[in-house]
Amino acid sequence: MIKILIVEDEQPISNLIRLSLTRAGYSCTCAFDGMEAADLLENNRYDLVLLDVMLPRVDGFELMEYIRPLEIPVIFITAKNSVDDRVRGLRMGAEDYISKPFEVIELLARVDVVLRRYQKTDETLTVGGLTIDTRSMRVRRGNDDIPLTHKEYELLLLFARNPNTALYRETIYERVWGGEYTYGSKTVDLHVQRLRKKVGWEGQLRAVNKVGYRLEV
Repeated sequence: MIKILIVEDEQPISNLIRLSLTRAGYSCTCAFDGMEAADLLENNRYDLVLLDVMLPRVDGFELMEYIRPLEIPVIFITAKNSVDDRVRGLRMGAEDYISKPFEVIELLARVDVVLRRYQKTDETLTVGGLTIDTRSMRVRRGNDDIPLTHKEYELLLLFARNPNTALYRETIYERVWGGEYTYGSKTVDLHVQRLRKKVGWEGQLRAVNKVGYRLEV
């Protein structure tokens, strides 16, 4: 399982990140100041660090100097959103820089991108009674293979990596089809209906009024 260290001193934000990532299938550990994070990094191996800048005892930029030789990818998540701060964080070796406040779906997407860049994503996902082999793009329910089109597979993967999260139609369209969503388009709805039937998610892949869809697991 992918292990992520969350270094954030604000308890509500830390809890939100941890809960969202745990639901998405990641193993999370939380640290609430820079020194605690350094101790955890010294004694454990993590696949990704989510790092606030303004931390007690040791700030995020100072901690980044400690992390860099460990070759662990880092995403800064911080209210310090000036151009100078973003440039400083990226030049120090961070893979990404997310400004607060942020949308959970954006955070999950950026985490997924960085992990794939480092080839650290789980090869197999198990969700909603399905087994998804992300290397071979093979989807099974029990011992039975489920044939999907490329777009259906991408749609399935999006829901599987964001369980219990309401996804806007605009977000779904942008992530699966690319480009800008056209209001009133039925593309997303038609593909979701077909996907439901093919994978047996009629009771789990639910419509969210005026929003889009949510996979309930």
